[in-house]
Amino acid sequence: MYADYFGLSERPFELVPNPRFLYLSEAHRKAISYLDYGIQERSGFILLTGEVGSGKTTLVREVIRKASADMSLSIVFNTNVDAVQLLAMINEDFGLDVVGKNKVRLLSELNDFLLAECQANRQPIIIIDEAQNLSIEALEEIRLLSNFETESFKLVQIILVGQPELKNRINKNALRQLAQRININCDIAALSRVETEEYVLHHLEIVGNRHAVCFGTGVFDQIFEFSRGVPRLINVLCDLLLVSAFAEETKLIERDLVCDAIEELSIRPADSQGFSEDDLSRQETVVPTTALPEDLNQRLNEIEANYALLNAARIEREGVLERLSGQGSILQYLINQQQKQFKRIEENLAELANKIDRIGWGGVDPHKKDRNNTIVELSDIVGRK
Repeated sequence: MYADYFGLSERPFELVPNPRFLYLSEAHRKAISYLDYGIQERSGFILLTGEVGSGKTTLVREVIRKASADMSLSIVFNTNVDAVQLLAMINEDFGLDVVGKNKVRLLSELNDFLLAECQANRQPIIIIDEAQNLSIEALEEIRLLSNFETESFKLVQIILVGQPELKNRINKNALRQLAQRININCDIAALSRVETEEYVLHHLEIVGNRHAVCFGTGVFDQIFEFSRGVPRLINVLCDLLLVSAFAEETKLIERDLVCDAIEELSIRPADSQGFSEDDLSRQETVVPTTALPEDLNQRLNEIEANYALLNAARIEREGVLERLSGQGSILQYLINQQQKQFKRIEENLAELANKIDRIGWGGVDPHKKDRNNTIVELSDIVGRK
């Protein structure tokens, strides 16, 4: 409901990854360049890492969006699987039959498919998101896929996407052969304070107007302190801020509104960095430069859980308002119909009164013809009520 109030085409801070809203910070531009280069050069393995909520999946979707007609894609998002299940998911994404196939058969048919794609001048790409959840055996199986190659290039491009712990796992001795085959390694850093502000304005601009909302002094400092520059946390907070501003019928977001929104999310902003809610009430805000907290994943889950409850309550309230609005429309229609009917009755009564005034009643023989005709006419008028 608030999108209309602010003159926006849709909500600008959805949590679902959407390449249309992609904001290219310095780190994101670098990652996009690496991905484009690696795919163009068929470099084999690309490793893309970043904290939870940093925009990795959005970048992956951007790669998918830009995939040309001469590319075939296999995209794996569920990584809580074993090596054989992973192979089956990859083959199925490429359109291969996997029912009843063992590991040897899956590998053989995948190799045949990759060779056929090469002969058809098509480039197969495997993208594995949330790769930090893969077992050592599954990661080793992925490494073996890089053995599918010609004399000049790899038959398949593999992009591993995951949280920073993925890099630590790959650097372990058991996966040293996989680590040696990664040609491009890129990490997505959190947004800076300046980038956080531009990120918010960019999202507003995408849906209509970057100036649809006014932000008071220090508000962007608060947003940065709370989110630590993590895009998903920025989305959670800013969506709630717009809901709160809509509820208060204002287009100015002040510091008090931000404090209330953070309190509503039931978590202290940047508490692991030694900041308290009192810090947010200060006019001069100190922007910390320390790293993201180790428990960021747990913190984000808690925030999103609370946000989901708030969002559900908001949707329920909007549903009630819509139902009341619909009932109000029906009631107004009935009132309008009654008013029209009353108006017709008043017009008929006025016409009847005029008739009576014109003919008069005193000294007139009730048996005269003109009197009888007038009575018939009056009866017709009354009948039209």
